[in-house]
Order: sequence, then C-alpha cells, then structure tokens
Amino acid sequence: MNSIPIYSFVAFSGSGKTTLLEKLIAEMKTRGMRVATVKHDAHGFDIDREGKDSWRFALAGADVTALVSDDKAAIMEYRPVSIEALLGKITDVDIIFIEGFKYGAWPKIAVHRSLSGNPPPVPFDECFAVVTDAPEISDTPCFGLDDVRGLADLMLMRSADRKESEARSQNSELDECN
Repeated sequence: MNSIPIYSFVAFSGSGKTTLLEKLIAEMKTRGMRVATVKHDAHGFDIDREGKDSWRFALAGADVTALVSDDKAAIMEYRPVSIEALLGKITDVDIIFIEGFKYGAWPKIAVHRSLSGNPPPVPFDECFAVVTDAPEISDTPCFGLDDVRGLADLMLMRSADRKESEARSQNSELDECN
C-alpha cells in the first residue's frame, strides 16, 4: 500500500487542470516537497521514436524497456498496467498529483470554470476541494483558480493530520502488544 498522499485533479478539457498543476507543483517545490505527477491519456501515447534502440526492443517483443541516463529514467511497459500498480512503483516523493482518473478512490480536486458551459466534472460534495472562478458553491472547500497557496495549505494540513492519526494508531497497536 502506497502511503504517499495522492490527489486526483478532475475537470473537462480546457478547464485549466494542467496550468493549475504547474503552479501547484512550483508551490510545493518552494516548500521543499518532492512531487510526482501522473497524467491520464485517453487517446494513447507513444514516447518512443521509430528507429531508436528502445523502439527496436519493443518491436522485437520486449514487454518492458527502460531508458536510463545520468539525469533521468523512463520505463515503458508494453502491456496493460493498472493505475494502482503504477502508483505503487512511485517512491521517494512526498505527494502525487494525478491529472484525470475521476473514478478512482483518491481525493478529488475538481477544476471548474463557470463560463465554460460544462457541468461540474463530478459532484462537488464528492470532492476534497473545488478550484473555480465561481463564488463558493458548496460546503466543500473552494479556491480561486490562482489560489495555489491556499490549496497547498489544505493538502499539507490533511497530510499532517493523516500522519498524526497513523502515528496514534501505531502507538495504540504497540500498547496492545505490550
């Protein structure tokens, strides 16, 4: 089980998810956080280029191909991988942001532009927070489109509460064993 806090940002295309995440990542980095991101791509993608060695390995039938250099690495799996399995492979970070996956079990942050004409991506009462240009529209914590500092504060407060609760639970279990 991955104990790294995970938040899923959900919205219709063009709502500003990526822009918000860019700002939020920068905010978290100023606070000394190590951040991972996972992007859902409903259209399929290809990061390999024809003719490169890794492309040739995949063409030959490799199920997994990895590229490693002094400053980055990538693992390409040429088989279905669940989002849960992928998240389980992410280590040594303090927080994970997912763009998409509105049906996952992670706390959701809805990004909604009132003038888009789109309904909310998910019911706001199912969300951890809402980022919007509309006035507060639910009991769910709401933030303006540029209020990444407030959103980061809420996320870090929740993470601290979660760690404190886990520590109390572990101490309780230790007391029961003694």
